[in-house]
Amino acid sequence: MSRDLVGKIAVVTGSSRGIGRGTAIALAEKGATVYITGRSAGDGPLTIDTTVKMVNEAGGKGIAVQVDHGDDAQIAALFARIKAEVGKIDILVNNVYKIPDPPAWGGGFWDHPVSIWDDQVGIGLRAHYIASWHAAPLLFAAGAGGSIINVSSPGGSSYHFSSSYGAGKAGLDRLSADMALELKPKGIACCSVYPGSVATEFIQAVSGERGTDLTAAQTTLGVGRAIAALVIAPDLMERSGTIQWIEDISEQFDTRDENGNRAVKYKTRK
Repeated sequence: MSRDLVGKIAVVTGSSRGIGRGTAIALAEKGATVYITGRSAGDGPLTIDTTVKMVNEAGGKGIAVQVDHGDDAQIAALFARIKAEVGKIDILVNNVYKIPDPPAWGGGFWDHPVSIWDDQVGIGLRAHYIASWHAAPLLFAAGAGGSIINVSSPGGSSYHFSSSYGAGKAGLDRLSADMALELKPKGIACCSVYPGSVATEFIQAVSGERGTDLTAAQTTLGVGRAIAALVIAPDLMERSGTIQWIEDISEQFDTRDENGNRAVKYKTRK
C-alpha cells in the first residue's frame, strides 16, 4: 500500500469507533500522523486510546485527545495543542456525531424530545463548523493541497431516520459547498462524503431488533480507505464543493475493505 501521507498531519473527529476509527486507520496505512478525538478514553474496545493502538499497528502515528465536541472550549483546546505540537494540519475529517438516546427513528418530530436537535445538528453540524474554524489557520500553514472532508449521509438529500437528522446532513452539505468556495483561493479542498449503509458497531448492535440486512453493508475501514483515496486524488480540487459517494470513490480508485471488497451501490440511491 502506498505511503503518500508520510509527514502529513490529520485530525479525525469522533474516531473512537465507527467511520471515524476506520478513517483514522486508513490514513495511518498511508503513513499519516492522526489526532484521534472523542469522549471515550481508556482500555475499552470503543475508545480513542484503543484507536491509537490500531493506528500505530497500521503504520501511522496516533495521538489521542479526549474531546467533547459539544463544548467549544474543548475544541479550541484541541487545535491549540496541535498548533503547539506540530504547527499545521493537512487533513481534517469532520466525523463526530452523537446518536440520541434513545435513537430518533420512527414517528414524527413531535414524538422526540427537542434535545435531539442539539444531538444531531449541534454535534453533527455546528461542531464541524467550529472545528473547521479553528483548523483553518493550521491548514493555511501547511500550504495548498490540504482538505476538509465532512462525513455526511444520503439523509442530506432524502428522508432518513428523522427530520432533525435530515436537517443536519443537508446543512452539512451546504456548509461543505460554501466553505469550498471560500477555501479555493488557498488551494484547500472541502467535500462532503456519502457512505451507504455502514456496519458500524452501533448498527451491528441494533440490526437484530430492526431486522437490518448487513450482508452488503460497507465496512468502516472500507469507508475510511475511500476517504484516504479522496484526499490524495490528483483531481481533488476539481471535486471540491461536491458530494462524493463512497461507492464511486471505491470503484474509481479500487479501494477495498478488510475483506477485499469494494463499496457496493447504496440500495436506495437514485
